Amino acid sequence: MDKAIQKHKKADLIKFLVPSLIGIVLFMIPIKIGGELTIPIAVFSKGLQGLLQQQLPLIMMVIVTVTFILTFIAKTFQPAFIKKSDFFYNLLNVSTFWYIVRFCGMVFAILTYFKIGPEAVYADSTGGTLLFDLLPVLFSVFLFAGLFLPFLLNFGLLELCGSLTKKFMRPVFKLPGRSSIDCMASWLGDGTIGVLLTSKQYEEGFYTKREAAIIGTTFSVVSITFCLVIISQVGLSHLFVPFYLTILLAGVVAAVVSPRIPPLSRKADTYITDTADTDQETIPEGYTPFAWGMSQAVEKARQNTNVKDFLKEGSKNVLDMWMGVAPVVMALGTAALIVAQYTPIFKWLGVPFIPLLELLQVPEAAAASQTLVVGFADMFLPSVLGSGIESEMTRFIIACLSVTQLIYMSEVGGLLLGSKIPVTFIDLILIFIVRTLITLPVIVICAHFIF
Repeated sequence: MDKAIQKHKKADLIKFLVPSLIGIVLFMIPIKIGGELTIPIAVFSKGLQGLLQQQLPLIMMVIVTVTFILTFIAKTFQPAFIKKSDFFYNLLNVSTFWYIVRFCGMVFAILTYFKIGPEAVYADSTGGTLLFDLLPVLFSVFLFAGLFLPFLLNFGLLELCGSLTKKFMRPVFKLPGRSSIDCMASWLGDGTIGVLLTSKQYEEGFYTKREAAIIGTTFSVVSITFCLVIISQVGLSHLFVPFYLTILLAGVVAAVVSPRIPPLSRKADTYITDTADTDQETIPEGYTPFAWGMSQAVEKARQNTNVKDFLKEGSKNVLDMWMGVAPVVMALGTAALIVAQYTPIFKWLGVPFIPLLELLQVPEAAAASQTLVVGFADMFLPSVLGSGIESEMTRFIIACLSVTQLIYMSEVGGLLLGSKIPVTFIDLILIFIVRTLITLPVIVICAHFIF
């Protein structure tokens, strides 16, 4: 180990170590503030939300509206100033489907902010949830995560971790070693950060389509803080430790199984450029994993010492997420919540689960079945609908499942569709069902032990 370090100049090592340590501290080191576990990025995010609490819904409405207006200009007139910039051309010159989605996002945002038009659009349980609760959070998370992501991506940390964890990540999760950073950032931090990290790595050609889809839909877990909110909603705060351990176990089982079955197993093992998968983490002869990882990390850090480029890339990350993702979340999230709140569709979809719940000896199976599918619209809805169920065991199961299902359109689902990660709406429906069927038995077995 010492020899591997001694081979490199002190200045080059510092270029790798200092930014990478800053990235680890910001994104991956849990800290306790006000009795809650969180990460520094989330602290900055909450601080900004507190400062701009009243203005953020207006700011997000403006961002979503401006995004559509610029998209309309880019699609209709194709002005030279947009064509000259690859970044803005790719951001604004979208397909017809995404053009319509951005238009719907703008309409929903305006109707919700001014509370005009059909109440189903702007109600607190539909558009109001998105514009006044979720989008303000995304504004600040995207701002700080986008600006500081280069600390994790550009200074060699992924290269080192890729070399060190390849032998574990490949056989267990069918993923490259560098994805361990994405996974940890999601588990310790927040699913939105995981999606942002994964999308950037895919765009830069480090993940294949299959790998990006697996990471984005398998490891973009909600934060510990939000898990506390869920378990509190069902009145079982005193069971937080067994609740979180159950989520971890069920999540790992799903992460091992789901990449090996459709739809994820059928994703192409090619990169964004459609070139075939070649293992980018092969360790040459004569190198240990650590020595090769250090060599790659220092070389990467040496190439990224320009402060201007760092700030430029960070700013692009922020704009990409604000303009590329926020309109999608507003449009699809609001539509999904309207369906959940004002139609019986999710109740009907839950009926086939009643026999399975009865087979697993879950009390109040009929009431529980109504909560199983509604999580696709929003992760918080199952715990809201299930809070009136008498059985503590059933409420515990509902709370755990709502977290491990992972694909909910009001946040992670919308983010995935808005990102470059190659998943379709149909993929998300299938992955949601697969995750439900994989994690439900694990959660129920744990619940039978606990209660």
